[in-house]
Amino acid sequence: MGVNISNLVLKKDISLEYLSGKKVGIDSYNMLYQFLASIRGHDGLPLADSKGNVTSHLTGLFYRTINLVDLGVKPVFVFDGPPSQLKSETLRKRREARTDAEKKSSLALKEGNIGDAQKFGSRALKLTPLMVGEAKDLLTYLGIPVVEAPQEGEAQASVMVQRGELFGVVSQDFDCLLFGANNLFRNIGVTGKRKVAGKNFYVEVKPQHVELESTLNELGIDRKKLIWLGILVGTDFNEKLPKIGPKTALKLVQNNDSFEKILEETNQEIDFDYKEIEDLFLNPVSCSVAPNQLEQTDVNKERLVEFLCEEHDFSKERVNSTIDSFIKKRDELSKQKSISQWF
Repeated sequence: MGVNISNLVLKKDISLEYLSGKKVGIDSYNMLYQFLASIRGHDGLPLADSKGNVTSHLTGLFYRTINLVDLGVKPVFVFDGPPSQLKSETLRKRREARTDAEKKSSLALKEGNIGDAQKFGSRALKLTPLMVGEAKDLLTYLGIPVVEAPQEGEAQASVMVQRGELFGVVSQDFDCLLFGANNLFRNIGVTGKRKVAGKNFYVEVKPQHVELESTLNELGIDRKKLIWLGILVGTDFNEKLPKIGPKTALKLVQNNDSFEKILEETNQEIDFDYKEIEDLFLNPVSCSVAPNQLEQTDVNKERLVEFLCEEHDFSKERVNSTIDSFIKKRDELSKQKSISQWF
């Protein structure tokens, strides 16, 4: 879900080439859900192999990761660990919404209503432990760094940005800004024409760069007040406050120096500890990462072909061609880097 501050932050359109030479942390669950939502059949269901195993996440991950590395991007995939206890209510509501969407999608399919089947099917997405494990295996075979977060993946990646280990975070959610990542990159997993949910038209989706420092300067607030703003409009750890939208929330944090004063001014009562949520964003749970863990390793072509083609029915000809091209491009980039070090 993320925090609803899209209309308040400064977003700058970029090209994927802008990320060339930059090491970025990818909010892995976030990107995998993008692949599940966008890579689907005509019936609105995710792609699957002959055994019925979902493969949309593998298709997106394989080809998009290779595309990024070919452009000179240095991705580090950061995966979620066990969720914070504060997130339990959000997760419960997501499960209920997913179950409801699954029923509506199934009914729409039986009635031959493909539009509704696709719409509700995208809301019924579920990333299983098996799918997550497959994603990690695929990345390992590609030689792409994988980091296991102790809790929230986007929190771990944001801390790594603050430590100078990464340039920015790739995610659709703006929570990374609250966690302290100065550079957030959106629409990296899926670009181009995208159908608007529930409507019969498409929009052009371009990669975007959101800079925390510039956004805070533009809004006239500091990071703690941005967190207050997030709490007011709702985060993954608390419900939004009634009758307060993003613009109203911005005015409230601009005009008050404490969250208690905001509650007093709006005559609101809350059933959660805002300080606990504030601290979660200001001091996110994270782990240390060895420098060599963030470097790419050799491609395991034999295991890649076996995994994708023999286990999941990918085209062997296309996979072999893609991997060979990928290895050749990586070697060229490596040689260029070695030569440049002499000058």
